[in-house]
Amino acid sequence: MDIQPGIESYLLYLDEVNTVEITDLRLLSGGAIQQNWLLDVTVNGTSLETVLRTDSTSSLEDSLSRAQEYAIFKKAFDAGVTVPEPLWLSVDPQWISKPFFIMRRVGGTAAGHKIVRNDAMGGGRKVLASRLGQELAHIHSIKHGQAELDFLALPTPTPALHRVAEYRAALDASNMPQPTLEWGLYWLEQNAPDAVSELVLCHNDFRTGNYMVTEQSLTGILDWEFAAWGDPLVDIGWFCAKCWRFGAVENEAGGVSHRDDFYDGYEQVTGVRIDRNAVLYWEVMATMRWAIIAIKQGDRHISGREPSLELALTRHIVPELEQDILNMTQEAGNA
Repeated sequence: MDIQPGIESYLLYLDEVNTVEITDLRLLSGGAIQQNWLLDVTVNGTSLETVLRTDSTSSLEDSLSRAQEYAIFKKAFDAGVTVPEPLWLSVDPQWISKPFFIMRRVGGTAAGHKIVRNDAMGGGRKVLASRLGQELAHIHSIKHGQAELDFLALPTPTPALHRVAEYRAALDASNMPQPTLEWGLYWLEQNAPDAVSELVLCHNDFRTGNYMVTEQSLTGILDWEFAAWGDPLVDIGWFCAKCWRFGAVENEAGGVSHRDDFYDGYEQVTGVRIDRNAVLYWEVMATMRWAIIAIKQGDRHISGREPSLELALTRHIVPELEQDILNMTQEAGNA
């Protein structure tokens, strides 16, 4: 897909832009849900290293639009969260036939399998885990009531039970029986916590693989397309879930370090102690959510609608997630 003429035309359309020269434009790897394009461009004689973000053909129906994600980036950037600076947004299909936004490119890697195997990343394991806890706390400092984010979904009075119902409906819609996941849903239903006392901005995909890091420091929190108002424990459970440790299962904080290092960074900023026992519930929920996503993605391939090796391999992880759910619910029962 040649999008360069459209990008050039869009930038020249902007009032503040007089000259444009694109020196590099290429699709970056990954991005089953959204596409990211490396874009090196000289605007008015100034060289900019940026990323263009737009929809992939396999985007999930419950993800935010690019315009909404752009608004999230702006709010987070203004709140001091370490995110790439958002620069321009277009929702007009005349340029590349779909919405997109352009943000500054940050250095480092987001490859989870590399991050968890390098003790030096982010200044060292303990430092990186603590920094990630601090970043998440800054995200959660954005409270419900922001006019710029009024498009974000609000949870139901019983958000955990709402998720259970949503995931059960997804299983019912799939062609393949999943008795272990049905058990997990029953456990989640029986152990659901009370309603959320305070709504905060939840990233909802805060995990290793969705941040950029160099050997010196964390450089950017990425992929905000599932952000919503909710319980801060949702993000904490998702980050700590075994499925996002990239094989480094002994390091419960995202495969990076001990969970207490992550918790300590979070608590330094918020001044509120994390309920250690409550996190386990949301780790089970996180594992269930990833299993449901994997089934949905795999069904797109199996149905013939979107033949894709990547989608097929995503479904292949479901049995491991089922085992994790069994192990965690047994751990909870023993406790």
